[in-house]
Amino acid sequence: QVQLVESGGGRVQRGGSLRLSCVASGSFLSFDNMGWYRVAPGQQRESVAIILGGGEPNYADSVKGRFTFSRDIVKKTMYLDLNNVQLADTGVYFCRLWTSRGTGGDVWGQGTQVTVSS
Repeated sequence: QVQLVESGGGRVQRGGSLRLSCVASGSFLSFDNMGWYRVAPGQQRESVAIILGGGEPNYADSVKGRFTFSRDIVKKTMYLDLNNVQLADTGVYFCRLWTSRGTGGDVWGQGTQVTVSS
């Protein structure tokens, strides 16, 4: 069974940058969708950036032009580059792999905290 482990979270000043990583213990290939989500304090979980069916990333309006979602299939790793971070970007970030093919599957990482300070 695939497991996901995030890293790279931490404290960053407003306007700064951070790279989040998500390493899969197994292959990406059985999953055709992947994404990054976050839970801000007092808020519901929201999608930040997702890739459906191996296409191009789709970003939440609040992060367009500032965040970049990429993946390295060989390294079985997803990345989320956060640039020009804002206070509203504070939250716990989760990576996810899912598919409806075959028996389906939906795997989440444990989350990594990002705190933006002024």
